[in-house]
Amino acid sequence: MATRWGICSAGKISNDFTVALKSLPPEDHQVAAVAARKLEDAQEFAKKHSIPQAYGNYEELARDPNIDVVYVGVIHPCHLKACLLFMNAKKNVLCEKPLAMNAKEVKEILACATRNDVFLMEAVWTRFFPASVEIRRLLEEGELGEVKMVRSDFGVPVMHVPRSMSKELGGGAMLDLGVYCLQFSIMVYGGEKPQSIQATGVCAETGVDETVVVTLKFSNDRMAVFTCSSGLQLYNDANIVGTRGNIRIPAHMWCPTSIEVNGKESHYTLPEPSLPLNFINSTGMRYEAEEVRQCLLKGLKESPVISHADSLLLAEVEDEVRRQVGVVYSQDHS
Repeated sequence: MATRWGICSAGKISNDFTVALKSLPPEDHQVAAVAARKLEDAQEFAKKHSIPQAYGNYEELARDPNIDVVYVGVIHPCHLKACLLFMNAKKNVLCEKPLAMNAKEVKEILACATRNDVFLMEAVWTRFFPASVEIRRLLEEGELGEVKMVRSDFGVPVMHVPRSMSKELGGGAMLDLGVYCLQFSIMVYGGEKPQSIQATGVCAETGVDETVVVTLKFSNDRMAVFTCSSGLQLYNDANIVGTRGNIRIPAHMWCPTSIEVNGKESHYTLPEPSLPLNFINSTGMRYEAEEVRQCLLKGLKESPVISHADSLLLAEVEDEVRRQVGVVYSQDHS
């Protein structure tokens, strides 16, 4: 029986996620409904993607009995309210990253998932790409010896995009871009909490972080360094260095389609999209969608690949980075 998806929001990322779902077998994944704040937006989205049901508010989607799991694609200041709405309606949820604006909100979301006994996963899509699966396999098998350093960059000039510069809309490089570098470092080190966090950065006039450099120290003198920027075009690569070798993601570290292991490159092709995409390699969201299906079939309430503990750790480190850089959102006072 197919996993029946509801799509919350008719924006750019929801478009790409729906296109990614269409690259999977229809007997496994079906989009049953879409909801937006305006009915005409939902109807337009439904027509474009051949979705049978469109709603003009999220409450109707929460009440729809023909939905197994809801993809939450609203901007991150709205994640808390949307997740609580759907989970209190006993809906399973895949929520875009970052899961919430801070660790306090993440804890509230996790508690709600537990209370309602529903599945919840933060959509850290990077972890489910075949390239990422191979990286974890190589690390588990000790291919690099002991990993001592992880370095990654993610920077794209998006300061012209209002959402990226607005505090009210959750702007800032750390939550939007740096989360990918952070999750990568923590993935390599097996979900371990860093012993120390040092962050410095440059803030825009609006008070959001524009460029941030973070140094993390883990146990046994293992390090991670990353840079994120919404004002600069960086190389957007990543490196893992061990005592017996190294792994490099040469480009698009947040959605990797190739890796170099000790200089030998391997490629992982993505399926072609059936409709135009807004973001690069977005058909790669198919892998996180399939993870959700497999977890639901097994009766799991969280994914072992990006667990609830992982999501809370990401939020706690993000909070500390923002504290050191001097970025405060209204949600931090509530």
